[in-house]
Amino acid sequence: MNNKTNRFENLTFDDFRKLATDPKLSRHEKVGFPDSYREGKEDDIFQDICGKLTNLSLPGKKVLEIGPGCSELPVMLAQLCERNGGQLIFVDSDEMLTFLPQAGHITKYAGTFPAALGNDLGNWVGKTDAILAYSVIQYIFTEGNLWSFVDHCLSLLADSGEILFGDVPNITMRKRFFASAAGEAVHRDYTGSDKKPEVIFNQLESGQMDDSVVLGILARARAQGFHAWVMPQAKTLPMANRREDILIRKP
Repeated sequence: MNNKTNRFENLTFDDFRKLATDPKLSRHEKVGFPDSYREGKEDDIFQDICGKLTNLSLPGKKVLEIGPGCSELPVMLAQLCERNGGQLIFVDSDEMLTFLPQAGHITKYAGTFPAALGNDLGNWVGKTDAILAYSVIQYIFTEGNLWSFVDHCLSLLADSGEILFGDVPNITMRKRFFASAAGEAVHRDYTGSDKKPEVIFNQLESGQMDDSVVLGILARARAQGFHAWVMPQAKTLPMANRREDILIRKP
């Protein structure tokens, strides 16, 4: 893995603030991805999101995106909500929010969720139709309180409301892939070497999300009366072989 890729590992909220203000970085790099991972792929990613978070296609819905960053994905979401007459909240740093559109149907809160909403948080409890946090919860897992984050998201859902924790990296899923023939082929193409990738199961992976965390989120949501599923990403997505999505729905 090259140094330019390494710079996007183990990022924190403050690191993303710094990336956002770096004029040398592309919009993909500002949100923590090399251009090769996202360039030309955002339409496919957004279609995959909309296929799972189905309330986004309905009129007049209240939508919250946590950690939208500054790529084209939140712009696409803003345009969709405008067409459908919906309300949209963005929660991210000031540095990221500066890049996102200003419009009457959009409200921006600078900071981390849920603290950034302050006293306004109560206005959305039990009234939110769709929550999107795409490639976000891994940073909550390492830097914040994952269970408090999940619980606050659950508390906001209206009846039939949906949450998509999208693009979740899962170290166990990654190991399963690279232990397969398909994974070995990808590794050969990437490294130019016939050496097989080193895969070690049943090993402590500090700071990494794994099957136990992903399934734990499902168990917590289900125990509180919500439906919850792990869903694969579309095969056209750049990281579909090692990332997956979590969909939660209030009955």
